[in-house]
Amino acid sequence: MEKAINRQKVLLDHLRPSSSSDDSSLSASVCAAGDSAAYARNHVFGDDVVIVAAYRTPLCKAKRGGFKDTYADDLLALVLKAVVEKPNLNPKEVGDIVVGTVLAPGSQRASECRMAAFYAGFPETVPVRTVNRQCSSGLQAVADVAAAIRAGFYDIGIGAGLESMTANPMAWEGDVNPKVKIFEQAQNCLLPMGVTSENVAHRFGVSRQEQDQAAVDSHRKAAAATAAGRFKDEIIPVATKIVDPKSGDEKPVTISVDDGIRNTTLADLAKLKPVFKKDGTTTAGNSSQVSDGAGAVLLMKRSVADQKGLPILGVFRNFVAVGVDPAIMGVGPAAAIPVAVKAAGLELDDIDLFEINEAFASQFVYCRNKLGLDPEKINVNGGAMAIGHPLGATGARCVATLLHEMKRRGKDCRYGVISMCIGTGMGAAAVFERGDWTDELCNARKVESLNFLSKDVR
Repeated sequence: MEKAINRQKVLLDHLRPSSSSDDSSLSASVCAAGDSAAYARNHVFGDDVVIVAAYRTPLCKAKRGGFKDTYADDLLALVLKAVVEKPNLNPKEVGDIVVGTVLAPGSQRASECRMAAFYAGFPETVPVRTVNRQCSSGLQAVADVAAAIRAGFYDIGIGAGLESMTANPMAWEGDVNPKVKIFEQAQNCLLPMGVTSENVAHRFGVSRQEQDQAAVDSHRKAAAATAAGRFKDEIIPVATKIVDPKSGDEKPVTISVDDGIRNTTLADLAKLKPVFKKDGTTTAGNSSQVSDGAGAVLLMKRSVADQKGLPILGVFRNFVAVGVDPAIMGVGPAAAIPVAVKAAGLELDDIDLFEINEAFASQFVYCRNKLGLDPEKINVNGGAMAIGHPLGATGARCVATLLHEMKRRGKDCRYGVISMCIGTGMGAAAVFERGDWTDELCNARKVESLNFLSKDVR
């Protein structure tokens, strides 16, 4: 590929007139992924939206883990502070903070997020808002900030995610509109998520053993990643307290690792009974963990990052959300990923790493098999069955995990995808590129009318 790029440089040098009066028609675009993926650029190089920093707290088991006595806004404040402090960015330069969050009452959580920004040292001039698209809320927050930067609303923003499932358990408040009985799909929006998991397993023939094996693999990979220190670059340790429920005594602690990861086997998981259906296959062991945690991602225009001399962790390429049948909401990634990848001008084989949220093993296995993905590329450091799934924070957590792993792998890893299913029947996916992969030639504007360039750029 390097030879192809050099050939194009030579061609452009020969074809460019000696006078600089008008060379606008001689711009071109190279796809360094090869002819199989003609990656279209529709904006100039400096306008790329890049990720400069991405951090998360550890994820802890709700109600009995390390954050059971920690306020949600304290968790958010830590990651908000980290994403500006570590790259040495003045907080006043941030144009907006968007926080994905799901379970807490909307107005209360919006206030908590604003309070967290003040705890983190942001001035009153920096606005904050929340966004809720169920389990994709953290990723939606990142996408919203990227879209705003591309639109020119501001140059620097933070997309974050927050959930305390200790403080805000899943529950429906108030009456349900009786009209729901008339519309089957609307009625299916009320199905417990575990029931939708059973629907996926039954409809698509995902066996109990396949599900349990996926859970074993998730814990094994997460335990190995923790032991090897692969999460250290993305995790911000949290100094907090644990309160003894009997005596009320407080014990100061510092949480620096995810506390839901365990050593488990197929034999262990086989002993667990189904939770949602008497003869079902979905158990507590092959479902995502109910968790507390937060994450934050700092995005900005590439030209701004370059001007400030900031290292680029990743490039935000695109995001899609799609709708699926609410009764089998877990199939969302299988629907969203191909759309996102195609919109980026890529093919599935061009993607080096996938972070697919493991809401349930049934839907994770189905999506993996449906898309024919290489298991060695998916959730290489474990997923939500081991690490946890704090609903609003999961998207931001996945961004941190994906981009730090892509950086660690270097030249062998260019593109990554994050995806998750969404309650009520949706799927979301986003495409990222490793930060040090692209150059200005790769991102030059493609001119379809010129036919003299090599096949590598068509």
